[in-house]
Amino acid sequence: MVTLHCIGYFIGASVIAATSASFLPRVDSPRSQLTTDALVAMNHPMPSPIPSLVRSLDLPDGQANAVLNVFSDYPTVDEFLTGKSEDGSMLTSAACAVLKLILGETKVNSKPVNATLTDDNWSQTCWKSPSCVVLAESKKDVSVAMKIIKFLKLKFATRSGGHSPNPGWSSIGEDGILIDLQKLNVISVSDDKKVASIGPGQKWGEVYEALDPHELSVIGGRIPQVGVGGLILGGGFFHFSGKYGLAADNVKDFEVVLADGFVVNANTDSNSDLFWALKGGGPNFGIVTKFDMYTVPVHKIWYTVSVYSSDNAVTCIDAFANWQQTASSDSKATVAMIIGLDSITLGFLYAEPEAPPNIFAAFDNLPSPLAVAVPPTTGTVNILSQILASTSSSEPMRHDYRGISSDVDAQLYKDVYAIWKEKATAVHAETGANMTFVLQPITAGLTAASNAAGGNPMGIPEKTHQWWTTLVDWTAAADDAAVRAVPIAVTDTMKQLSKERGLDVPFIFTNDASRDQNPIASYGAANVQKLKEVAEKYDPGSVFQNQQSGGFLLKDL
Repeated sequence: MVTLHCIGYFIGASVIAATSASFLPRVDSPRSQLTTDALVAMNHPMPSPIPSLVRSLDLPDGQANAVLNVFSDYPTVDEFLTGKSEDGSMLTSAACAVLKLILGETKVNSKPVNATLTDDNWSQTCWKSPSCVVLAESKKDVSVAMKIIKFLKLKFATRSGGHSPNPGWSSIGEDGILIDLQKLNVISVSDDKKVASIGPGQKWGEVYEALDPHELSVIGGRIPQVGVGGLILGGGFFHFSGKYGLAADNVKDFEVVLADGFVVNANTDSNSDLFWALKGGGPNFGIVTKFDMYTVPVHKIWYTVSVYSSDNAVTCIDAFANWQQTASSDSKATVAMIIGLDSITLGFLYAEPEAPPNIFAAFDNLPSPLAVAVPPTTGTVNILSQILASTSSSEPMRHDYRGISSDVDAQLYKDVYAIWKEKATAVHAETGANMTFVLQPITAGLTAASNAAGGNPMGIPEKTHQWWTTLVDWTAAADDAAVRAVPIAVTDTMKQLSKERGLDVPFIFTNDASRDQNPIASYGAANVQKLKEVAEKYDPGSVFQNQQSGGFLLKDL
């Protein structure tokens, strides 16, 4: 513990105040048994707040003195904190130096930050160089970082898998600190095999691989390279969410570091309001350092994937809408349809080793595919994950998403597709950008499963509808505005047409939302108000609202 060693900080200050411009001298040893309060009264009408920070870190005496010495190397920090200076330029540098001293050289990478860390984000739109990266290996590491960040009022970002393409969501520039969670990558299964404990640093492909020998799975991400943390906090849509709900609905317990560094657990019995809020409420409440998730008995599944000519887009869309209206009520079945400029990929999945004969009959009259990429197969969630991983390009690019929802209507789908194709083709010719047109089938079973698990704040309508999204890839930053203008125009058009035709669904899926969208606002006024109340309760200083560099934040509502 920090004890009377802290008082040396004040004694030294009075000794050299007359001869040194430095407000904070170095501390080499304790010099008195006077209380800190007494020394403060003698030496400084406005005492330095730094010793109180050091005490809160619960450090051994020697390390506490070393931290005070580090702060003494940055005199403008104390001058800024005590109101003697308006120069706060060294706050972040001082914090990084202190974090390196406390956590160790291997856990803090300071500027110039290693490029392998700054470029670890999936999208080049998020490649930024922070003042330092905290490579947290425990909840205590995260707690220490948050205490210092909160105290010094520093900007920060948190990175789990780094798969968000939104600038600032999991990256930050030189004015801030990046807390990287990728070394929090524990995964274990309870003795009864009902719960998997998963660190936020895991990626979903790794999770499925670890659970495969147990013949189990969890409801997680469909793309294996996506990180655990961000996906769950945004909801998390899985192949079989129609039966089991979203990934967030399948969390039993969240281990959370709050803004003040205090660690709590959120579940149905403890901090139940926080538990509810974290199931889709984003990064507004704390940093989750462990997810305990219910396992599901989904191991052997049936799937097949075929590729069609883009000339068959209208036919495929008609079949997709027909399937939504006639057969999607079977919660074990799902269809993935991804329309590109050159081809269409159709995937059919069933959460059993064999699919019923007619479950995908709506697609029987499609023309012959260009290729059967994956023949009808009884495999595992892990094998399917590996197949999907093999189709992803590792080439660094700029990326963006965008999302919007509507009721089921083939004509709406086709009208929006025609607009998308025209615009996507033109911008591809101009910039080389590639875009997809994706209709995601959502059934009433998804919301029913969510409600059965205690509910979440997302306000998803309990009916069959669709979540449209697009993935956009391009290379040049100079083309950002031109490329992003296409999905913006498409979603605006879909919203307009949906409203005109009585097909509007106001919900926006957070995991698919672009930087300028406001998905949490679509959760409904009552849920938004409750989320704000939870945030105020667990973060009364609004650290996650005002100091976090990005994310879909409640302050923006």
